[in-house]
Amino acid sequence: MTPDEIPEENCEEAADETLGGASRAGAPGPAPAPDASDAVLCRGLRYAFGETRAVDGVDLSVRAGEVFGLLGPNGAGKTTAIRCITTLLPVPAGMVRVFGHDTAKERMAVRRLLGYVPQQLSADAGLTGRENVTLFARVFDVSRRERAARVEQALAAVGLTDAADRLAKTYSGGMIRRLELAQALVSAPRLLMLDEPTIGLDPIARTSVWDHINAVRAATGMTVLVTTHYMDEADQYCDRVALMHHGRIRALGTPDELKSALRVRRRTAPAPATTGTSAHPSPASTSHPHFSASPLSSSPLSSPPSSAAPSRSSDAAPTLEDVFRDVAGSGLDEQSGDFRDVRSTRRTAHRVG
Repeated sequence: MTPDEIPEENCEEAADETLGGASRAGAPGPAPAPDASDAVLCRGLRYAFGETRAVDGVDLSVRAGEVFGLLGPNGAGKTTAIRCITTLLPVPAGMVRVFGHDTAKERMAVRRLLGYVPQQLSADAGLTGRENVTLFARVFDVSRRERAARVEQALAAVGLTDAADRLAKTYSGGMIRRLELAQALVSAPRLLMLDEPTIGLDPIARTSVWDHINAVRAATGMTVLVTTHYMDEADQYCDRVALMHHGRIRALGTPDELKSALRVRRRTAPAPATTGTSAHPSPASTSHPHFSASPLSSSPLSSPPSSAAPSRSSDAAPTLEDVFRDVAGSGLDEQSGDFRDVRSTRRTAHRVG
């Protein structure tokens, strides 16, 4: 069965899988004031799975045209936040707006503005590259008159024109991720959402994926919201980043701002105590405007970074990974994801590796 022969109701089901699910959302916060410069605006965003609050009062704005990175350890709430923004998880009115549209009240209007590449693979190995992108053109309601041209444009944008009529199962890992990028781009979205887009790829393939993302962004002015565990990617490609931990935003700014702030705090840290306690301040003990004062002392991740990594001179230039460790701590969090998360991530890495 070709993509054009798939019944419309099947496409609607695919749309819910790609861009529903339901669980218990938290109470709404104050209604945000729409701003034409905001691609995404979250105010008091909360979402819980049973008694587990995955997202706990997130206030966040993503400016139109920027590449925004959402970072954090496993289980921080990044993917849940992304799924709330994409309308895959329902939240009360007033919590999330995309280009001024409320995700609770204008669900389909929001979806028409989005392109989404989930962490789990969305390409069908039994279809050709062209058929996969054509299927997504139908999912995103691209008109039949424009569909063929849009598919060609999306394939060309990610460098897959020559391989378009090969089965996806013959693609390399990097080509699969580029195919998924084409699937997300076929609707000409104003906002591209990428959840771990380069997971499991080698450095060359990772660079290739980002080169194509940046080329499309430069040509269209598209906004990009990405989650990643690769700190070098966030440092190199993101205009601003937010670090999440236990469902909250703990630090927000440009990579350079966050690294500079950490360097300043290292220089002003008190001398080590004779009892052997760490001189490295916890995130809660700082008052820099880019860092949240939310306490982390109850978290297993709040153990001092110096216990797991060599101490650094206060004059050494911090990296974004240092900022990540400072916010999240250096220990292992037993609440970071579950068995299904690990299995899903490993399957994705294996299939693209």
